[in-house]
Amino acid sequence: MAVSAYTSLTHAWAPTKSFLHRAPRTKSKTALQNRNDYNVVFRPSSDPDSFDSFKIGTARVHRYADPDSTTLDNSEYIMWYHARDPSLNDAENSLPPLSTGRIGRATSRNGLIWERDETGSFDADKPGVSLGLNTDSWWGFDTAHVGLGQVLLPMMTPSIRSEGGVYVMYYMGGSYEETQIIDYLEEEKKSRVPEGATIKGMKLKIGAAISQDGTTWGRVEGDDPSGACMVPFDKSDVNLQNNMKDGIRDENGKHLDIPEELYCGWPEVVVNPVAENERGATDPNRNNFFMYYSTMLKDTKEKAISFAVSGNGFAWSKRGIALRPTPGSLDGGGCARCNVVKKARFNEEGFWEEEENGWIMFYEGVSSEDGKHRILAAESDDLKTWNKLGLAVDVGEGDEAWDAQGVGSPHVLRLDDGVFRMYYTGEGQNGDTAIGVAKSVGDLLHWNREQAGMAFMAE
Repeated sequence: MAVSAYTSLTHAWAPTKSFLHRAPRTKSKTALQNRNDYNVVFRPSSDPDSFDSFKIGTARVHRYADPDSTTLDNSEYIMWYHARDPSLNDAENSLPPLSTGRIGRATSRNGLIWERDETGSFDADKPGVSLGLNTDSWWGFDTAHVGLGQVLLPMMTPSIRSEGGVYVMYYMGGSYEETQIIDYLEEEKKSRVPEGATIKGMKLKIGAAISQDGTTWGRVEGDDPSGACMVPFDKSDVNLQNNMKDGIRDENGKHLDIPEELYCGWPEVVVNPVAENERGATDPNRNNFFMYYSTMLKDTKEKAISFAVSGNGFAWSKRGIALRPTPGSLDGGGCARCNVVKKARFNEEGFWEEEENGWIMFYEGVSSEDGKHRILAAESDDLKTWNKLGLAVDVGEGDEAWDAQGVGSPHVLRLDDGVFRMYYTGEGQNGDTAIGVAKSVGDLLHWNREQAGMAFMAE
């Protein structure tokens, strides 16, 4: 299939000029930052045989107190991320040119210098992989490539890990099922693609996996025959028709008009805490979890963020669109890949105080003017209705910046000194990807790139 066909299909989510070639890498354990990449903390492996040697993306970082640590500062950071090696871009695979492939893990003491887990899960299909391709179920939705959404940790508090708990990972996957490329293109772009051209792995679905140690994961079978717990809404889906004969209704019985979707990916799951004044907190029908996922609407071809709710984190009910593009704006080309955090302030006693009903969503917007990806923000007081706030993190300055082509896939942490830290994926003009950091003091709306010192590039 022609490269132009792939480029047309995934332009909004893969700004790379070409996914077939990459600049050669130099093997080394560490690399001193130059003036343009001082905030890079993680790069693809320099080992060409590694599962993460080509592209990386969607870092999800959690920090907690390690009870087994013997150091004065017992903090430990864990990063999960997805990555791809060049073999997945072989022509016979016909996969979309994304950074998805397999999911890995890294650890750090300060959140800036990282060490890869080179062992990974004992049952993964490649070394160093925590969650790999599904090789057990040929009918599964995740046999061709997988990508990370979010990881929920077993926490006693936001910074203390509980013992004996279970980690839950939400991820997306694609199979070798073929779909027509024109299904994902606006009418005026369809003529650029050869007649009958197809692509594999584009009909993304969402699944869940659980772990007791954060390294070895077991898939949780969802209600869909493919094993997924969230699938694109398709009115012709027989399984959907059997389960929703009375249509889709919310918790109050109101009928919802859900638009049809072409894929579901990049799930962000938020725990909806019980407010002190809330009644019926033990109601089994209460929405204890909210999932935000990236999708493309079948009729309009808009790339939007939709959401679903759940009482237990595994069985989900769709609720419609949370954010959609605003024509002519920085997200006029699409909205995707979000992270939702509680609004909080750092008080005079040196503690974080959360707002009871205040939330901020950081999401990836694609400009309708220059096609570049930027990190934007929106706010909500109920996790359902969102008000856009505008730009949070712009692309790097100058064509030589490591993140000049796009920034996205944000993930925000609160630190003990009153600073918010954001991990994000950046892409340069040559298509290389890396993970960088930015910081904000106080308001979550103004961000500056953070000096990272030395970036780890372990083999």
